[in-house]
Amino acid sequence: MKPIVAIVGRPNVGKSCLFNRIVGRKKAIVLDEPGVTRDLNYGDVTDKDISFTLIDTGGFEPDAKDKMFSMVREQAQMAIEESDIIIFLMDARAGLTLNDIDVASILRKTSKPVIYTVNKVDTPAVGNKLGDFFKLGMEEIIPVSAEHGIGIDELIDKIRLLVPAGEYIDEDDERIRIAVVGRPNVGKSTLVNKLVGYERVMVSNIPGTTRDAIDTSFEMGKRKYILIDTAGIRQKGKISRTIERYAVVHAIRSIERCDVALILIDAVEGITEQDERIAGIAYEKGKGCILVINKWDAVEKETNTAKEYEERIKWKAKFLQFAPVVFVSALTGQRINKIIAVVDEVAAQLSTRVQTSLLNKFFNKFTKAPQPPRYKNKEIKVYYITQTSINPPTFVAFTNYPEGIHLSYERFLINRIREEFGLDKIPVKLIFKKR
Repeated sequence: MKPIVAIVGRPNVGKSCLFNRIVGRKKAIVLDEPGVTRDLNYGDVTDKDISFTLIDTGGFEPDAKDKMFSMVREQAQMAIEESDIIIFLMDARAGLTLNDIDVASILRKTSKPVIYTVNKVDTPAVGNKLGDFFKLGMEEIIPVSAEHGIGIDELIDKIRLLVPAGEYIDEDDERIRIAVVGRPNVGKSTLVNKLVGYERVMVSNIPGTTRDAIDTSFEMGKRKYILIDTAGIRQKGKISRTIERYAVVHAIRSIERCDVALILIDAVEGITEQDERIAGIAYEKGKGCILVINKWDAVEKETNTAKEYEERIKWKAKFLQFAPVVFVSALTGQRINKIIAVVDEVAAQLSTRVQTSLLNKFFNKFTKAPQPPRYKNKEIKVYYITQTSINPPTFVAFTNYPEGIHLSYERFLINRIREEFGLDKIPVKLIFKKR
């Protein structure tokens, strides 16, 4: 999996600006005031021979100035818990502050690599202030200007040197990798324990793809499964639980490595923005998604309660129309066995490879369907379609004007592919390229 690189630092030092510069697009909101980054921002970065997930650790509330000191500490602690590499960002114009010293003292206690970086070094006068930051006791400081792109290559080169090798699971391993993700206190630990304890043949701990992850391998029937980083899910520190938005960091790590994500939702509370955010990560990464509605035993039911509940969820998270929904009680074990049955079905669809002959037959039938809307008064032609990969099934359609394909037509074609080849429970990727 991709290593996680977290940017930490006090408010208004330019974390979001640096994030945007490295990711290469303006994904984070950048304003010259503290507390703008309300939610955790992440992006995948590929530079030459390395890939990593970059996280902008915001989350400071503008009206919580009296709590700012403790929140800086919590933010740094979160990065220590979840990331592989930490970029500690400071502000050259403001100089070394008490908050900087406090965070640095926390980071010195971790075994994880820390890159000490000073931002806003865009003039010689500001550069002359760098000497003050060496009082923190580090041997190297990387000066950058996120706004002007100065020093970014040197920073990425430093990340390249620190990317952990890790222990990687054999890609040919046939075991299905399952990640249980969700907000704190929705029953993840209980569900994990039920899953590995339900009619198990064998349960064992195996090394994961990061230096500190322990996965749980188990068998059910004749199938083999791996629960991703279940030790981490069971034993998170108090700080991660108190800052709910940072649960996303752990979800990113788990989702990155799984085939199927079990997105756990509290039946009593219903789906929240945080649930949608976590589900969105799984969707963007092309993973199988199963919405597991936990604590269903605590909900008063009528004839169509489950159906109406599912409709409400799909209405809020419209991008997950394909995702199966399972209603369970992890506490009592009710319908837990159904989860694995759905996992098997989703995993089978993810690995579907459509024969070229069937795809051509479908394409010939498809060309008789409604044509795509015209682009700049020019007719758009789709010449042929081919499947390029699985997990998830990915198709490439060759056309004369890929930039002219409307989103509605893309959705239409994806839905036709789903119907034709039985891919109704998984994400399907469709890419348009110029012939």
